[in-house]
Amino acid sequence: MLPPLPRLSDYDVSPRNGFLPDEIPIDILPDAYYQPWETVVRNFQSLILAKRLRRIIDALPVLDTDLLLTEAEWRRAYSILGFMAHGYIWGGESPADIVPPSVSIPFLKACRHLELPPVATYAGVCLWNWRPLFNNESMDSLDNLATHMTFTGSLDESWFYLVSVAIEARAGPLVPMMIEAIAAVRRNDTATVIRALRAFAERLDELGTLLERMYESCDPHVFYHRIRPFLAGSKNMADAGLPNGVMFDDGTGEQPYVQFSGGSNAQSSIIQFFDVVLGVEHRPTGEKRSEATASDSDAVQSPPHGFIQDMRRYMPGTHRRFLEHMEQVANIRQHVNLNRSNRALTTAYDACLAMLRSLRDKHIQLVSRYIIIKSRESRSHSRSISPQQAKATRVNLANTLARSGSKKLRGTGGTALIPFLKQARDETGEPAIDAWAKRLLNNGPGDIGIAAFGGLDGVASIGKMREGVDGEVEIVGLAGTWSVDDSEGGICHW
Repeated sequence: MLPPLPRLSDYDVSPRNGFLPDEIPIDILPDAYYQPWETVVRNFQSLILAKRLRRIIDALPVLDTDLLLTEAEWRRAYSILGFMAHGYIWGGESPADIVPPSVSIPFLKACRHLELPPVATYAGVCLWNWRPLFNNESMDSLDNLATHMTFTGSLDESWFYLVSVAIEARAGPLVPMMIEAIAAVRRNDTATVIRALRAFAERLDELGTLLERMYESCDPHVFYHRIRPFLAGSKNMADAGLPNGVMFDDGTGEQPYVQFSGGSNAQSSIIQFFDVVLGVEHRPTGEKRSEATASDSDAVQSPPHGFIQDMRRYMPGTHRRFLEHMEQVANIRQHVNLNRSNRALTTAYDACLAMLRSLRDKHIQLVSRYIIIKSRESRSHSRSISPQQAKATRVNLANTLARSGSKKLRGTGGTALIPFLKQARDETGEPAIDAWAKRLLNNGPGDIGIAAFGGLDGVASIGKMREGVDGEVEIVGLAGTWSVDDSEGGICHW
């Protein structure tokens, strides 16, 4: 007997907004009891600038969470406590490895309620940290979005979060549409599956265009040196000043040091939803595709491995379980394989893979511009300053490489970015059905557009990017040309 299809309401998934909440995230906790938290957040950037945030947080009372009555209030509490924790850890001349009870105790309770780790996750800084400028206008337009909270108060930081919010909102309607496509497979309604796949490909094309708008209002220098350090987690951060991770002091004296990845777009459920629906399988970074896997096109989809699977621990519990349910019912790849003679079906499916691969290609470009080139500049600058100046430099993720002499770049998630991103991109093309499409999608980046897949309108050009047989990425544009040979960086992981 086939498992039932998921009901979105069971998993806090919106048929309109996807993994964004249906209701607008609240901008203040309604009970005056929580005024001490709201006062800190209202003056957040000023307290960081004046280097007084830690003293103020140390003096806060330990507030109970019993007066948080709705899910919106729990989410607000989780978000602001996550900002406060990261501000406390990274907001001084050197990192603080112990978060005081005034933040730790309520933060850990909020984490248990929402099934999230005590870190500023993608959910805390993006999914639950936005508002529309005008309620009667579209939620998926960057021209109608604003943030509730930032670390720096900069337009660049708001834009960085809001590009992800807009992508989530634009992708939201794909969730019920693709569940209906799965239902259509069960009743052998191939025409409905084709229509859904065509709409899916076109919407993925739009998401790539939204992602490229990052360059409009988020300056790479501001991101690398001002924003990124606050988003860092505590995992693999010894060079940045946290050799043991962090301790969340709950007043018992028994809390161990813990290590968590920082915020990352790999924590976005919508990106993993795309992979699950299309049957894209990911392997641990560096692991090659086995011949058995390559030839077994009708195999049941394997569970995700490695970093991608680990990132599910950083998703709200309801969203994590939704993806697990989707893995049980995903059937589109198998249906396409069983109907290879249907050219309209295989073309629509391969177009989806091409657009998802294109989105990942654009993301690699983004990471290269915002991380790789900025890290090279930092390395060059570090060689020109005196030892006295070096000692006076703040210790954080942005200057880890310069201070340690390491050639590795640490991402906010503390993991190897470039190898992971390249492999995830290449794996996206592996399920392609048509021989020509399979050859195209497994031959490095190129100019892939919807128009190349027969009858679908619109083109999403990858462009400005070449990759050699050794996997080295070359970006050509106004920012110059450089190669990516460092193993680690940090912006987000798709």
